Amino acid sequence: MTVPYDTILFAALIITSAFAVFGLTGFGSSIVAVPFLAQFFPLHFVVPLMALLEPCVALLFGTRNHRAVSRPEILRMLPFLLCGMAVGSIVLVTVPEQILLFGLGGFVLAYVCWTLLSKPGEQLASAAWAAPSGLVGGMFSAVFGTGGPVYVMYLARRLRDKDTLRATIAIAILLSGLVRLAIFSVSDLYHSEVLWLAAMLIPCALFGLYAGTLLYRRLPARRVVHAVYVVLVVGGLNLIVRAAGM
Repeated sequence: MTVPYDTILFAALIITSAFAVFGLTGFGSSIVAVPFLAQFFPLHFVVPLMALLEPCVALLFGTRNHRAVSRPEILRMLPFLLCGMAVGSIVLVTVPEQILLFGLGGFVLAYVCWTLLSKPGEQLASAAWAAPSGLVGGMFSAVFGTGGPVYVMYLARRLRDKDTLRATIAIAILLSGLVRLAIFSVSDLYHSEVLWLAAMLIPCALFGLYAGTLLYRRLPARRVVHAVYVVLVVGGLNLIVRAAGM
């Protein structure tokens, strides 16, 4: 597959925007980028591409904010996340892609509606939700690289501090991304064109991260929370539109 120059330009704009969202919220790069990149590339090209870019940026982000990470929440989710990724690798080859896209998009939109209608004074979620959140998030990470919203659904109900939430989500994405990277490497999905395009887009991802981080520092906590919900809505709608067009 030869990539035209105009397609590379569109990909650069998509990646810059997606990682600006990551810099702002600590997640959302894949769920923003994958539906748009899939308009230009096959899905089996897009997902491995994001699996290369996202861990690189999440590693940089996580090391800068490692003191804010909630280690107990990460350790609580980790075994279930790994199990979910194992299940997701099976789902990827057995369930039609259209059904998976509709399911994820509908689930994300339903969560946003539920969160916006819930009362602000509600108690924190039980730690028992780490199991289903890790399983579902790991599964969607393996299939489409979009486990971030699922981690948010759990962690946003466990962590009140916005810096801790943002850093912990980024580390969860980093861990799932590294596992996904290993799975795709064993599956021989990293041919020369994926590696070449990833190398070209890394500067765009880093610039987007820098821009999003600057924006994050200029917004109050309430607007950061609203930005998270906006990303979820946009991502969910994009997934449904993508599935409907298949």
